[in-house]
Amino acid sequence: MTPSDSIFLLQEPVKEASIVELPLYYKEGFFSKDSLLHPELPAGRAGVAGEPVPYSVRTDDTLTTLLLALTILAFIAYSNIRGFFTRQVKNFFRPPLDGTTTVRDTLTEVRFQGFIVFLTSVLFATLYYFYALHYIGDTYILDSQYYLIAIFCAIFLLYLVLKVWLYSFVNWVFFDGKRNGQWIRSLSFLISLEGLLAYPAILMGPYLNVPIQNVEIYFAIGLILVKLMTFYKCYVIFFRQNVVGLQIILYLCALEIVPLLALWKVLYITANSLKINF
Repeated sequence: MTPSDSIFLLQEPVKEASIVELPLYYKEGFFSKDSLLHPELPAGRAGVAGEPVPYSVRTDDTLTTLLLALTILAFIAYSNIRGFFTRQVKNFFRPPLDGTTTVRDTLTEVRFQGFIVFLTSVLFATLYYFYALHYIGDTYILDSQYYLIAIFCAIFLLYLVLKVWLYSFVNWVFFDGKRNGQWIRSLSFLISLEGLLAYPAILMGPYLNVPIQNVEIYFAIGLILVKLMTFYKCYVIFFRQNVVGLQIILYLCALEIVPLLALWKVLYITANSLKINF
């Protein structure tokens, strides 16, 4: 191999004029990997994530739909037991006469009386759900807030069923069947009145911006009036002939006040057990 051949081998091959290799400090810069300069790169989300919108009952479409459905069902139930309500309103403050015969409820009226008890349980559960959101907490360990309403509804329904059963058992022991039937019909009417009072309370707070204290005062006054009506009806049916003041007080405390206080305690413990403590 001649010296000219060795010189030829040491020389680099000639490159085309279009191929230009730039140094690394020319290729990479501060914005070299920015998505604005490279559309093929994922851009992600620009800006800073804001705070989530707080939960509001007014904007809850599912709960609003539930209340509308309850309203429609209440009208359907009332149309089927209109005669029952008319008889109860007409004869509520009249002392029943022992010699007269009472009008028996039809099978449809009996069924819809039970349905009214269920509707009242749902209304009470929804109202206590609003109370729990305001006073106990707005975050719970359940997957959905609606499960909380279902739990409250089950508690209220169990309370009302046990209340009717307990009244029936005690009255069956101490009184005759006619008076017991009169009291059960009056009790169904009083339970429906409580549900009727709960419905405006549900609408006033979240949807009409009425202060929660005013809603509490309204519902407390309505509940006290219903309990006074219960006291009066109990006296008229059972204790009008044999007036024993202490006996009727013990009767109502054992079957009305004590179960109501126990219900409130169970609801409070349930809500506190399910809420998330930060």
